[in-house]
Amino acid sequence: MSKDKINEMRDTILREPCLDCSCEIGGKSLCSEFYRSYSHDLDELLDNPPFGNQDVAAERKATPIYSGVLMYFPDAIEAVAQCSQRGNDQHHADKPLHWDRSKSGDELDALTRHLMDAGTYDTDGIRHSAKVAWRALANLQKEIEQENM
Repeated sequence: MSKDKINEMRDTILREPCLDCSCEIGGKSLCSEFYRSYSHDLDELLDNPPFGNQDVAAERKATPIYSGVLMYFPDAIEAVAQCSQRGNDQHHADKPLHWDRSKSGDELDALTRHLMDAGTYDTDGIRHSAKVAWRALANLQKEIEQENM
């Protein structure tokens, strides 16, 4: 099976409506029944890739980003994405979405300031808790990058 066919299957999973229900979030089906209907094919491809190193494929499969994070917290992930967009609009309205690391480096201090107001909305309409999560992810990303240097 070619890379194009695998990518086509992934695109179908993200684009097609659910098979057994009509749940949708942000226009993309996130129904576990729909995912399960395709998961055996994708699992087979990951276990026995037609290209590449099988050890690498097994390692990737052992990190369940979709089923272990995105499916657990779809609303929270959406709120963090909205936070990212609002921050970009505030600091770089004329540029595509990106993380301008020069704007702030005090993730833990900023996280704590927002944590003190958790459960409420900031003046820009974004939840303080979404800003806590964004800052926690920024801090974790920097820690991992520093460790990998």
